Amino acid sequence: MNLTQQQTLTIQHQYPVVFTRELFSRQNPILAEVLRQAGQQRHRILVAIDSGVLAADPSLPERAQAYAQFHANLMELLMPPLVVRGGEICKDDPREVTTLHMLVAKAHLCRQSFVMVIGGGAVLDAIGYATATAHRGLRLLRVPTTTLAQADAGIGVKNAINALGRKNFLGTFAPPFAVFNDFEFLATLPPRELRAGLAEAVKVALVKDAATFAALYEHRLQLGAFQPDAIEVAIHRCAELHLNHIRDGGDPFERRSARPLDFGHWLAHKLEEISHGELRHGEAVAIGIAVDAHYSARVGSISTQDLARIVETLRDVGFTLWHECLRCVDIGVAMQEFQEHIGGPLTLTVLDGIGGQRDVTEIDLGLMRECIATLGSPAHDREERRGSINLSTIGD
Repeated sequence: MNLTQQQTLTIQHQYPVVFTRELFSRQNPILAEVLRQAGQQRHRILVAIDSGVLAADPSLPERAQAYAQFHANLMELLMPPLVVRGGEICKDDPREVTTLHMLVAKAHLCRQSFVMVIGGGAVLDAIGYATATAHRGLRLLRVPTTTLAQADAGIGVKNAINALGRKNFLGTFAPPFAVFNDFEFLATLPPRELRAGLAEAVKVALVKDAATFAALYEHRLQLGAFQPDAIEVAIHRCAELHLNHIRDGGDPFERRSARPLDFGHWLAHKLEEISHGELRHGEAVAIGIAVDAHYSARVGSISTQDLARIVETLRDVGFTLWHECLRCVDIGVAMQEFQEHIGGPLTLTVLDGIGGQRDVTEIDLGLMRECIATLGSPAHDREERRGSINLSTIGD
């Protein structure tokens, strides 16, 4: 005899994503206001800081500590902070995760305690994973410091580290307690990092909102020149579109096979792996967008004029759309690994006009190889500079 009792759980998650300046200024009350939402008691906070952020702004720990002392009845920062190696190394090497676990145990932190992580997307990923797995989850305060993290990686519900030679192989879905996008951090970024996050802005505009892509196209030269107003508007709109999808897309924890926000990412993840981190995530995504846009044009779901505008936008923002690693990508293996990561049948997103997308489960690998080859062809560069792409020249 079999007895089955169906269990149904409904859980609502809420967290603020704050856009601000000078988070640790005494004149800025937002951090204290958010902490009060967790209660009026004195909250213990373990701080982790990206080594690159600390090198660019050595006074940051002192300012954070001064802010905590100003609000001493509400918060206590456990000092000194954990310094985390910036970039993919902190996701490849598990020592930062282990160290944070040890600090949580040593300080006797509990699920009501906080971890504040200040840094780029990789550091947010690694420390977020460590936070989510200590005591099955402490409260996480994210302070993204890069365009990529503020527009995409730092505002969602995912955390991960790399393992077994695979990107994001170990990870969790764990919404943060709050996210603070402090635009002042962008002034400390080198051009390469400042540019990287703009690929995600182009991506989400292409699959979600034609008007946003039109604005990115119109202001592409200002974005390429890193004009602060243009950068901040792009980050805010990109973050808004990502948050809308997470909230309204019906799949916040990605249980389905289709993931429109991964447009261009099946190739980007593989390029990051085989370049051993030489390609930043945003740079790899830009190449992936270009390839999938070419494929979308070849299957007739966008026009050649739209394709030219996409390529022109990426190029004028400053992305290089070719890398030697493209010569050694095994497309079949890359797609298989992408499928294994997502689950279910292989499903890729192609554009359905600018601002729209559709999912396909049958992919012409030969055609995809031709699209990759196009990026390295002299004919592609000539035609892109003329403002149009002739698809018949693929392979020239």
